Amino acid sequence: MIQVTAFKWVPPFAQGSVRDIRVRWALEEAGLGYDDRLIGFEDQSTPAYRAIQPFGQVPAYSDGKVEMFESGAIVLWIAEHSDQLMPSDDAGRAMVITWLFAAMNSVEPFVAELAGIDLFHADKAWAKARRPEAVAFLRSRLGELQAALGERQWFANDRFSAADILMVHVLRDLRHTDIVADFPRLAVYVSRAEARPAFKRALADQLKPFREHEAAKPSAAG
Repeated sequence: MIQVTAFKWVPPFAQGSVRDIRVRWALEEAGLGYDDRLIGFEDQSTPAYRAIQPFGQVPAYSDGKVEMFESGAIVLWIAEHSDQLMPSDDAGRAMVITWLFAAMNSVEPFVAELAGIDLFHADKAWAKARRPEAVAFLRSRLGELQAALGERQWFANDRFSAADILMVHVLRDLRHTDIVADFPRLAVYVSRAEARPAFKRALADQLKPFREHEAAKPSAAG
């Protein structure tokens, strides 16, 4: 059975963003069952966990044949074995791989910088000084991304693929802002992906332990 590590709980701002959702979504699209192995923050630095994920992050992945870490690599591995996520012809595969790496290397760094400023350092003077330039750089990149998407529904060959899983996840990390709404084709693209049943299942599965954790907390009145 495929096993994917995930957190038992994260703060509300991170719920729906933790990168195990990329792997969950890919598995759902591929029609593959899996178990999630839930870990706590206290488990991240243990020798046992570092042996399978040297940076203490999630997800780690095993399927009885391979053990992996890094969500992008895992999604690519799943896609290589799924007609739903990767076409069989060389030209089609090449385009999916290209856009998958574009999501991680050409778009995500700009998104991650702004998310880091807003979610972790918003009250710091250097962050306030840096934010306008970070937003300007991000908007420029999103303009280029929207132009590349054009009138297509999906990035690689206008067919949903592993590349869209990565790209949509990256763009969802801006949902604490209104920036994506200023790029209508990208906003529709994200909404289209979020409407997919496989995404809804993946999101529900990630959120389930968080909801259970919160429900188990003693109430303030108690």
